[in-house]
Amino acid sequence: MHLLRLLRPYQWLKNGFVFVGLIFGRAHGDSALVQGVFLAAAGFCLMSSCVYIFNDVLDRNADRSHPSKRTRPLASGAVTLRTALVLAFACGIAGLALGATASANVLATLIAYLGLNLAYSAGLKDIAILDVFIIAAGFMLRILAGTWGVGITPSYWLLLCGLLLTIFLGFAKRRAELMAVACASANSDYQRPVLYSYTPALLDSMIAVSACGAVVAFGLYTISPDTIALHGTDKLIYTVPLVLYGIFRYIFLLHRRYGEDPTWTLLTDSHLLVTAAAWLGVTLWLIG
Repeated sequence: MHLLRLLRPYQWLKNGFVFVGLIFGRAHGDSALVQGVFLAAAGFCLMSSCVYIFNDVLDRNADRSHPSKRTRPLASGAVTLRTALVLAFACGIAGLALGATASANVLATLIAYLGLNLAYSAGLKDIAILDVFIIAAGFMLRILAGTWGVGITPSYWLLLCGLLLTIFLGFAKRRAELMAVACASANSDYQRPVLYSYTPALLDSMIAVSACGAVVAFGLYTISPDTIALHGTDKLIYTVPLVLYGIFRYIFLLHRRYGEDPTWTLLTDSHLLVTAAAWLGVTLWLIG
């Protein structure tokens, strides 16, 4: 159980970004492309777990002072350092092997993802704004692995939408962390150094800009002539209200002191779950 917690399998939901190209590139009828995308997604699941373990190794001392992170397997002492490193190495090698099986391009994106996260952990995470852009870059690599990596041409509008959406989630996460620190000021020694560079007002501005940009980019994608020609429908615009509701719901939860972990928020809020399922169902029905 402790080793499973170390892998953080619930975070694998983020690797759903790998399937964006499969859904919107109308490639689901090509079995070779489908297989490549699933291999890429599995590779990212293992590589992301490798990165999570590595971060826990680096942060284990600071996590012991965090009100919730102190229960993590390494910080609590439930898993030894040696065991964690062996598990991280095994996940990394297995992830690269799956990526190589999918294609050389997928392998390249996995290597880039690993290098990006090593640079992030080495110090880039302490540079305001850049820290969030690096997190967003990790998601963009997922999208590229599921498109360029397997031979699906990515839509520039979807790439822009994915970038803005992940930047929005990144700044929202930082705001939630600031709120957590404010609610436990007596334990301020666990605060991320980069949080000293942010204020709630600054983050609210960045959240608003990125959320607006993501909705506009997705809306423009749905009415793009290329999109209409590819999917044979101009009705995707009717999914925009669901996107708007999902973003507004997440901001609502953020201001009610939820949302420090976007994945956990999505998995535990019934409104977001229903909205995400409805958006996916309607989208697949319209383009199917």
